[in-house]
Amino acid sequence: MRSTHGSRASAEAARRGGSEMTDRSKEGLWAWRQPENHNHMIALQEQAGDPPPHDGHVELSYFGGSAFRITAPSGLTLLIDPWRNPPWGNGDWFLHDFPSIAVDVALSTHAHFDHDGVHRVSAHTVLDRLIGTYEFAGVRITGIADKHVCDSTHNAYDWAETTRRLTAVKTSPPDNWRSFDNCLLLVEVAGLRILHWGDNRPNPPEHVWTQLGEIDVLLLPVDGSQHVLSHAQADAVAAKLAARLIVPHHYGISDVTTHSSTLLPPDDWVNGREDSIWTESGSFRLDPAFVRQQRNRVVCFGRHVAFDKTDLRRKP
Repeated sequence: MRSTHGSRASAEAARRGGSEMTDRSKEGLWAWRQPENHNHMIALQEQAGDPPPHDGHVELSYFGGSAFRITAPSGLTLLIDPWRNPPWGNGDWFLHDFPSIAVDVALSTHAHFDHDGVHRVSAHTVLDRLIGTYEFAGVRITGIADKHVCDSTHNAYDWAETTRRLTAVKTSPPDNWRSFDNCLLLVEVAGLRILHWGDNRPNPPEHVWTQLGEIDVLLLPVDGSQHVLSHAQADAVAAKLAARLIVPHHYGISDVTTHSSTLLPPDDWVNGREDSIWTESGSFRLDPAFVRQQRNRVVCFGRHVAFDKTDLRRKP
């Protein structure tokens, strides 16, 4: 017996002048499903022009991968580079789904799965690959357009060359695919200049360095496998920016990342730096007076993250 449902679907497709419509149930961002609302942003908006809070420290929290939450004195929260596993369904990098958290602003430096999971969080404002300036509640964010690392000969697996050989993806500028663009994110808050490097190449043009200027807190990809930057490149970037504090990210954590990610802990690099600080939790208080007293000093979260790993379970 012929399916009348199939006949109706085919007839409807023919009436529309083309093939059947694609399933849209999982398309796009998930904001329409989220029960939260942006009342907190309205409250912050109403405080515009008020004097800044007396306690001017900034809280920096680490969520593994390259994901950081920045909490401003005003209470505004930013989350940069939440992660997800590869959308093609194999070769997972993470043992968990990204934790379900709510923030005011979610940002991404570039279109790679371990940085672009902005749909995984409940955010009032999404700034995906920001180029230009966003300013709100005592925070100014500037996105500076540049390029992703495309030379990984310093890495044991030379993943960039492997990508070129096994896929159609063009990794080298100026003809690279969008996934090999990168937006440097400069966050100015409480008198501090905090830069998230993303996976940027180590040698951007001089005009990019000029825009960046000197940096107080540099969030820099450093791991034992030298996946993004070589250790020498990381040192050179930190020196060029006269960074006061350097915070590693994009490294392996045995109960967060998988072996197939090939990422390793940053311990050798961190311990090779003078007077490095290992945090005692997944959050670290950035007091502006303390930060300004530092020079090229490392603060590393190590295995600590700002969520309870035991509460997370892989979805089937």
